[in-house]
Amino acid sequence: MPKPLKLNFKDLILFEDKDFIVINKPPFISTLEDRVDSVNILTLAREVEPDPQVCHRLDKDTSGALAIARNPEAYRHLSMQFENREVSKTYHAVSDGVHHFENKLMDAGIAKLSDGTVKISREGKSAQTHFTTLKNYKAHTLIKCNPVTGRMHQIRIHLTLLKAPITGDETYGGFPFFVSSVKRAFHLKKMTDEQPLMKRMALHAFSLEFALINGNKITIEAPYPKDFKALIKQLDGSVR
Repeated sequence: MPKPLKLNFKDLILFEDKDFIVINKPPFISTLEDRVDSVNILTLAREVEPDPQVCHRLDKDTSGALAIARNPEAYRHLSMQFENREVSKTYHAVSDGVHHFENKLMDAGIAKLSDGTVKISREGKSAQTHFTTLKNYKAHTLIKCNPVTGRMHQIRIHLTLLKAPITGDETYGGFPFFVSSVKRAFHLKKMTDEQPLMKRMALHAFSLEFALINGNKITIEAPYPKDFKALIKQLDGSVR
C-alpha cells in the first residue's frame, strides 16, 4: 500500500475556529493510533495542538472531511451531535456497474467479524444509508452516500448488498480500475504489468455539516484528492 508523503498538518486544514478544526484527510493514513504505522492524524494534530480529540473516524484508505475538537467542551458538543444523528455526512463513491439510485435507503444490520471486516446480519447493529446516483459512466457510477448511522464499513457493505461494490474495494467485491479499460490506445512499456489507477477503494468523505458551539451550522466540503480526481477524469473521458 502506498504511504503518504511527509505531511504538514496545517496544509490539511479546511476550516478552523477556536473550538474545531476540519481537515481533508489524505488516503493511506489512519485516523487514530495504529499498531502498524507510527504516523496518524491524531499524532500529526498533537504536533500543533495541545489537546486535540478526533470526533469520528475515517477508514485508513478513505480520504476527506474529518473533524477534530480543540478542547473537551467542543469534543462533547460534537460527540452529542453524532450520538443524536444531527451531523450530516456526505460521501462520494465510484462503484462498479451502472446504477440508478434516487435517495435509495438501505436498512440492513451490520455485524463485525473477527478478521476486521463486517457482514450483513439481522443480529447486527442497525445501519441505514441513503444512496443517490450523481453520474453514470459506461461501466461505473458516481454515487452520493449519506449514512444515517456510523457503523464500521457501513457504506462499503451496503453498496455491495446493492450489487454496486466500490471500485477498488476488493474486500467487499469491488474490482481495481485500469486505464486500459477506457482507453483503447493505452500502451504499457515492454515487460511491465498495468497497475490500477487508484491503489485503494474509490471512497471520499465529501462534506460534513454540524453545529458550532454558538449554534451556527457549517458545511465543509473536501476537494477530491489527486487519485480520485484522476479516476473521475478517466471516467469522464470514457463517456464522450
